[in-house]
Amino acid sequence: MKLNSKAFGNALAVAAVGLYAFCAVLAVGAPGLLLGIYGPWFHRMDMAKIWMNTAPGLIPTIWGGITMTALSWIFGYVLAEGYNRFLKAK
Repeated sequence: MKLNSKAFGNALAVAAVGLYAFCAVLAVGAPGLLLGIYGPWFHRMDMAKIWMNTAPGLIPTIWGGITMTALSWIFGYVLAEGYNRFLKAK
């Protein structure tokens, strides 16, 4: 089944920005929970040592959301295109 690369990029971008927004809310509202989630993801890395004491401001958070969305869309598009090319090679 061929994937629509633009639609796949859109879907991945929406999912990524949703996750980004969720993490941004946790960073402000429940930073300890966020640290507890991140810690196990980075094996043998003490996230508490690099943890910021304050959440980033509004402008860096918005910029992070924009760049996360853009890079996720590009990644999703490239992934779908690669998938479609491998599918044709079968």
